[in-house]
Amino acid sequence: MTTLDSTKSHLEPGAGPGEDISELGRSLRKTTGGRYGYVRDLARDILPPEIMVRRADMSIQEARDWCRDSLQILTDNGLSTSGYPTEFGGLGDVGRSAVDFEMAAHGDLSTTVKSGVQFGLFGGAVVNLGTQWHHDTFLADIMSMALPGCYAMTEIGHGSDVASLQTTLNYDAETSELVVNSPTRLSQKAYIGGAGQDARMAVVYGQLWVGEDCHGVHAAMVPIRDENGADLPGVTTGDHGAKGGLAGVDNGTLLFDHVRVPRQMLLNRYGGITEDGVYESDIENPNRRFFTMLGTLVRGRISIAAGGGAAARKALSIATRYATMRHQFEAPGHDPEVLLIDYLAHQRKLFPGIATAYALMFAQNELVERLQTLSEAPEKDQEAQRELETRAAGMKAMSTRFANDKIQMAREACGGAGYMAENGFTLLRRDADVFATFEGDNTVLLQLVAKGLLTNYKETFGDLDSKGMVQFVARSFGGAVIERTAARPLINRLIDAASRRSEEDTLLDRGWHLSMFEDRERHVLETVANRMRAASKAGKDSFDTFNDVQDHVLMAARTHMDRVILEAFVAGIDACEDPHAAALLSKVCDLYCLSSLETDAGWFQQHNRMSATRAKAVTAQVNACCKELRSDAIPLVEGMGFPIEWLGSSMLTEDRWTR
Repeated sequence: MTTLDSTKSHLEPGAGPGEDISELGRSLRKTTGGRYGYVRDLARDILPPEIMVRRADMSIQEARDWCRDSLQILTDNGLSTSGYPTEFGGLGDVGRSAVDFEMAAHGDLSTTVKSGVQFGLFGGAVVNLGTQWHHDTFLADIMSMALPGCYAMTEIGHGSDVASLQTTLNYDAETSELVVNSPTRLSQKAYIGGAGQDARMAVVYGQLWVGEDCHGVHAAMVPIRDENGADLPGVTTGDHGAKGGLAGVDNGTLLFDHVRVPRQMLLNRYGGITEDGVYESDIENPNRRFFTMLGTLVRGRISIAAGGGAAARKALSIATRYATMRHQFEAPGHDPEVLLIDYLAHQRKLFPGIATAYALMFAQNELVERLQTLSEAPEKDQEAQRELETRAAGMKAMSTRFANDKIQMAREACGGAGYMAENGFTLLRRDADVFATFEGDNTVLLQLVAKGLLTNYKETFGDLDSKGMVQFVARSFGGAVIERTAARPLINRLIDAASRRSEEDTLLDRGWHLSMFEDRERHVLETVANRMRAASKAGKDSFDTFNDVQDHVLMAARTHMDRVILEAFVAGIDACEDPHAAALLSKVCDLYCLSSLETDAGWFQQHNRMSATRAKAVTAQVNACCKELRSDAIPLVEGMGFPIEWLGSSMLTEDRWTR
């Protein structure tokens, strides 16, 4: 059987078996495939459509059973464990594991999330937080799904504030055991994928107590069910049942009543208890230790960003293909009627979204490749790791917000047909919804991005509370430092060239686009710092100071990510080997840039960066870009990577439109 453990596809790059796509579409797929393009090709080659499309009318139990079976097929085809150590049958490639998650997200998101829980969260915690004993004891069964598990972090009372979890892990020196307990109603673990039905083991996060000393949040392996699915003594599981989406994921609750596990079950890579009952860690600072533990799980946010981007591209692919088939109203010169895709208003709905989807693909590739590069480094660069965590937080927020917005837009663009479950939107919309809040609430993540920028990655997320950060910024911020993300000489050269041109010549000039994005980011970030500095000098309370600038904080994060994404897009075009594909991508990039400038035209005018006349010219050029891209609508859709069978949309069959 061909599996994704293979190193190269036997197909032509960019195509699945029997796929009939244009040469331009194939070339776009190759260009957006990046370092792991062959992994994407292999997935399109070997994954059957029947596990990529789930029926929307399944009951909850049917959906769970279907997802469990589909996940086993994904696992058997090697689409789950490439990030695991080679000695256990993995490939030791964490970057590729994020791409595996992305390719699963081209299909059913319930199966994708269930995969992420089992192999990314549960198994990833064992890999990254455990030591050799944990690896030898558990990894083989986790990788084969013989040991289904869950990741028990979130509590009813604490979600994003992980440091304040109330579950306790008390060390009993007499028996050399950990006593896992839920001391309050608010300490109940909630929304835990796998806890509702399937998981037999949980990675449980709680406050580690050794004697009279609390050493902060740690994680331990805790059995929760026997092989027959019955709760183990002291464990009470609950099932959340119906949710807003992801019907195939068995989310549930966990309560622990003084459950005992051996001391060895503590995941002790960064802090553990010796045989003599003494706590020891190589990282003395508790906050730094805590965020080092969470930092090892950055792959989860990168994967969710990839999944969000894939969901958006799926919706855009369906809506755009539909628009090239569906006629609406008569007009001279159009026989029999006008296609939806020929209306400017419809182009305005679809093409800016497609442009952003391409931009996010290149930015995601760059992020994944950075993840793999850092994982391969013999010595860890702490500042680079913090920058990676910051960018991962930002990409997750940007991609998942984009997904929810564009799935809804695409559904509306297909009218009543889009509301029919058989056409692919309703299930996708429900399942993608929660991406905005799990693996980190998007608002909180954008605040983390801004914090990284304000401290220039000199501190970890946990080293400074709001008071410390306000004081740090007031004392140390010396102006925004714009770090290039890729192709630094190219970006600098384009910006320098634009500065020598007149305003009339720069509307489609990439250097002008780059300079506008960069100027916006720098100004907003410096404004945040100045507001914090002024409030601090006035003696204002640090919480109120930070709270009062959150509007600017969130905008600073967004403008930073806009610039990061654009630079990745520019670098991706520069690396494109096909001149026809590169020319088309350059037009798409024009639309991405101008759409962003149009959206923020009010800000640019308020800050004297753009005249009213110039703003009108930007809008006119957005219209022109949409019209120009109309002729390449299908190649652009093909380039987003979805075989038509994976779209699960009945309205895209040709016989629907035979007159």
